[in-house]
Amino acid sequence: MRLPSIKNLTYLLALEEHQNFNRAARACNVSQSTLSAGIQNLEEQLGCQLIERDNKSFLFTATGLEAVSRARDIVNHTRDLVEFVQHQASPMSGEVRLGCIPTIAPFLLSKVVTQVNTVYPELKLLLREDTTQNLMDMLEKGELDLVLLALPVDTKGFHTMRLGKDPFSQVMHKELAAKWGQEPDLKKLPERSVFLLEKEHCLTEHAVSACHLTDSTKINPFAATSLHTLVQMVNAKLGTTFLPQLAIDAGILTGTELVASRLHDDNAYREIGLVWRQTSSRIRTYRSLGELVAKSLPEPLL
Repeated sequence: MRLPSIKNLTYLLALEEHQNFNRAARACNVSQSTLSAGIQNLEEQLGCQLIERDNKSFLFTATGLEAVSRARDIVNHTRDLVEFVQHQASPMSGEVRLGCIPTIAPFLLSKVVTQVNTVYPELKLLLREDTTQNLMDMLEKGELDLVLLALPVDTKGFHTMRLGKDPFSQVMHKELAAKWGQEPDLKKLPERSVFLLEKEHCLTEHAVSACHLTDSTKINPFAATSLHTLVQMVNAKLGTTFLPQLAIDAGILTGTELVASRLHDDNAYREIGLVWRQTSSRIRTYRSLGELVAKSLPEPLL
């Protein structure tokens, strides 16, 4: 029995991801004809049709979709095997593909990369910033090795390493602070006076939960796309918001007339953690990275 090659399985995964032969070929750094021939060869080796084609389009058969799922597991396990063998003697070397959410990346990754370059000079971080859902999808597909994010999220099927706490502070213009108090009773705030990020950012859900924003009438329907935009809106005296200490420590309020007040509620924080696939063999590498990242958090747990 001829076993399919990892290369051809990779071609199949690329075609499923990009849904276009030309784009899939570019992603694999091969010609379109090479990719097409590789998939045809895979079908011959497996003895079944994976893709239905005509002159202008294609679609995956039911067997093809199942083959994609199984091929992803095979490619991921193979990659983990290679990394395991290569890094047994020196676990803190080689490349690590790290994903990070936008409400953490600008305020932490520069420091982390600098520390990695100093402490582990043979280790190279390849960084990707995206939303939690997109990063988790990429981790599952084997396109990332690690994801640095805010908890809680659904990490079923993955290993989670909790690193530390990132407390929330209430932030508003100094004139509004003088009028409302630096930590006003949320129930007494004007309607639509609390500004948050778009729902695609998990920080919004974490802030709503941690700061007990149960009255939706207090939340302004206009949502910001980034923490920096949120700061500018609040600096214009439009209302108040809640920012993580990581962003404040990194100087996001510099040049503004905003004041920040740490909330007295012990539960007003988000938890920062690392997530990786349970099948990964580079646990020593990831744990060492986690310990390094924790040192840069406002309240480390390690």
